[in-house]
Amino acid sequence: MLKKEDITTKSWPDYELLDSGNGRKLERFGKITTDRPDTQAIWMPLKSDLWSDAQAKFTSEAKDGKWTLHDDTPVDWQVDFADLTFKLHFTSFKHVGLFPEHASQWTWIMEKVKDMKKGGESPSVLNLFGYTGAATLAAALAGAKVTHVDSSKQSMEWASENAKASELPDDAVRWIVDDAAAFVKREVRRGAKYDGIILDPPAFGRGAKGQVWHIENDLVPLLKNLKEILSEKPGSFVVLSGYAAGFAPESFAQAVESVFGKASGTFGSLNIKESSSDRVLPTGIYVRFSIGV
Repeated sequence: MLKKEDITTKSWPDYELLDSGNGRKLERFGKITTDRPDTQAIWMPLKSDLWSDAQAKFTSEAKDGKWTLHDDTPVDWQVDFADLTFKLHFTSFKHVGLFPEHASQWTWIMEKVKDMKKGGESPSVLNLFGYTGAATLAAALAGAKVTHVDSSKQSMEWASENAKASELPDDAVRWIVDDAAAFVKREVRRGAKYDGIILDPPAFGRGAKGQVWHIENDLVPLLKNLKEILSEKPGSFVVLSGYAAGFAPESFAQAVESVFGKASGTFGSLNIKESSSDRVLPTGIYVRFSIGV
């Protein structure tokens, strides 16, 4: 059965959460320090003297938002994690192309793929709502053949650039611009099987052809179809993640168990630890499990 276990990402050489509070978070991505909103940070900052050093600050008014950069701040730069390289830049919706809270998930995925690869064949992994491809790259680096699906052509191009920057083989990833739910339905009809399935669905979104996604209505039907295409090989795995807004970890866990039964794995919150204190910033929720282990 699923056990409650919160996961906390700690700093690595190219990333740290310097401070948080007053509805904002101060982070360092490589050599660039950013100041951007975060609704979870309702407490007081601890390092008020650091915030004025941020090279990039995101502010929003009504539905619009913008970054204010210091004159010498590059708009594009790179950061590393393990043997992966990610290209970052400032987007109009406060993100920079990387979600550090998933770092522990990337490591877990790599371990699962390596374990399965000991059998001789490269496991097949499906990454839905793949965005800029961090989980895709992690699985491919470990030796998986990955199918990366996202409805945004722009995100797909960004993910592909990250794969090239990480010097992954050209045939390591199959890139597909499509609606995630529609793609999975076709895979069910085709009898496809995957040894690993990763998905990080938004609360609301639109597919490649304008399909509307509402997580409260569409997650369970998607999980039902994913059950049909998940292989029964020992070690096959599922990783479900989501943003920490509106749903408790138990909601995801019980949705997964209602479809897959009493899976053997964990669920909980995804947090980031501040580099200079014991505080954590809750950023997401997750469920992950493996078959036959």
